[in-house]
Amino acid sequence: MATGKRKKIFIADDDKDILQIMHLMLQTKAYDVETTCNAKNIFEFGKELPDLILLDIWMSGVDGREICNQLKKNERTKNIPVVFISANSNIKKIAEQYHADAYIAKPFEMDYFLNKIDEILEAARPEEPADM
Repeated sequence: MATGKRKKIFIADDDKDILQIMHLMLQTKAYDVETTCNAKNIFEFGKELPDLILLDIWMSGVDGREICNQLKKNERTKNIPVVFISANSNIKKIAEQYHADAYIAKPFEMDYFLNKIDEILEAARPEEPADM
């Protein structure tokens, strides 16, 4: 297993300004970051899956809760940590209900955001993948 591989983070949010801010913050920590305003792009992964998915709950035409459900039911993506990011006051309850691995409430402080991402990635160190 290669050590020192940069962690890949996928972010889906329909607010382009928020996407840009999160992208820039995560790049300062040397993460590979892919962003989209269309959460349906989550299902277009190639061979290399992300190490973490940041998902807004409400996006134009797509519900992040349903996307999370689909990810957690899919054998290929079920172990990827999903973090809801939302200004919704019930975000903790929603994250629990839809089996998200964590949540970050908007607005957030940059240090809190980066520390939370580091914690989640550290806790989610994958086991050696089984041969399929």
